[in-house]
Amino acid sequence: MKQFPAGTRTAVDAANAIGCDVGQIVKSLVFVAADRPVVALVSGANRLDERRLELAAGQPVRKAGAEVVRAATGYSIGGVPPFGHATEVPVFMDRDLLAHSVVWAAAGRPDSVFEIDPERLCELSGAVVADLKVNS
Repeated sequence: MKQFPAGTRTAVDAANAIGCDVGQIVKSLVFVAADRPVVALVSGANRLDERRLELAAGQPVRKAGAEVVRAATGYSIGGVPPFGHATEVPVFMDRDLLAHSVVWAAAGRPDSVFEIDPERLCELSGAVVADLKVNS
């Protein structure tokens, strides 16, 4: 784990602090699908297509509020890691993350990240890999 006092709250902040490509940053976004929290792991270079997340989750989704995020994951927005959540939360992973040999994800705090092989990330998070990005 690496800590950055200036913060790694956004993908651009994290990439600048680490010195990596913004596409290597894992954004952990929490949504609610049919009253159940789900996590979308998205490349920092991409915007999440909520319709694609709905298809992957099999339910309509809406962005989770701060209280739901903390209750489901045990972490605050800006520091949600991809696994190790307080409750069992389905995880969906953007296929583009697999294009990198290494990615960086939040380590539970808005100023901390860790490095991981994306295949291992998928394994540890129990993620379902899907195309989640908005096509440009």
